[in-house]
Amino acid sequence: MVQVLDAIFDGVVLRPEEPVELAPNTRVRIIIETIESAETETPSFLQTARSLNLEGPSDWSEKIEDYLYGDKLESDATTS
Repeated sequence: MVQVLDAIFDGVVLRPEEPVELAPNTRVRIIIETIESAETETPSFLQTARSLNLEGPSDWSEKIEDYLYGDKLESDATTS
């Protein structure tokens, strides 16, 4: 019988994450494959943005409203 299950090593013993269908004192062969933890470092927003290799004007951050809304801001300013 072959079972695939996940376990956590606590420094002394391997503890299965779910029940194991084995009789007590059954001999087994264990092959250990480490699993990446879900707690690995998540990339920051800046790392993600840089990895996308986005292209845009050099003054993007200074003129974001102009690029997003265009002439709307200019027409609002003249009507006020």
